Amino acid sequence: MKQRVLLTATLVILGTLALTAMLAQAQTISNGPYYATPSWDQKLQCDALATCPRFVVLANWSNGAVLDRETGLVWEQSPASNPNNNFNWLGAQNHCRRLGTGNRIGWRLPTAQELSSLVEVTGTDPFFGPQTTLPAGHPFTVQGSVLFWSTTTDAGNTDFVFTLNLPAGIGGPLGQSKNSSASGVWCVRSSAPGSDPQ
Repeated sequence: MKQRVLLTATLVILGTLALTAMLAQAQTISNGPYYATPSWDQKLQCDALATCPRFVVLANWSNGAVLDRETGLVWEQSPASNPNNNFNWLGAQNHCRRLGTGNRIGWRLPTAQELSSLVEVTGTDPFFGPQTTLPAGHPFTVQGSVLFWSTTTDAGNTDFVFTLNLPAGIGGPLGQSKNSSASGVWCVRSSAPGSDPQ
């Protein structure tokens, strides 16, 4: 009797171990794309376009959008960044609302924090703070030196809006522009929209 109970217990244990091994294997070879859960506390290193796990050009969006796996934000692959495509702040917001990149609407201007998440620090100036650039392996098409609008206004003077300077000039990556001046537009999509005052 004791031997029968022992044999049954042994078979249950072996069966459980085999099932666990099968489930673990199935999880690692599951079909479909898998992307790490975006989190603002992770850092996905990019050194070259071929070996950059951070950015995924979305082929099913006609290669017009890029998923940032670090933050979960989807960005335009080619933002409006040449002098002929610059907008004042209100025009920039309207441009994003009307955008149909990848046959998708729902685009918006990013917050200053979201824009800043695209760049990495390359050095620090003792007077002006961090100097930044896009990561070496980024897939974006950004033409020349440009400022990009955010939705974030200066709390002390709402006529001024934070802009991202690419490449970062004197004063660091974030600057301010009067909302009537002209800057580039880099639209974004996300499940949790940023602050859009209009």
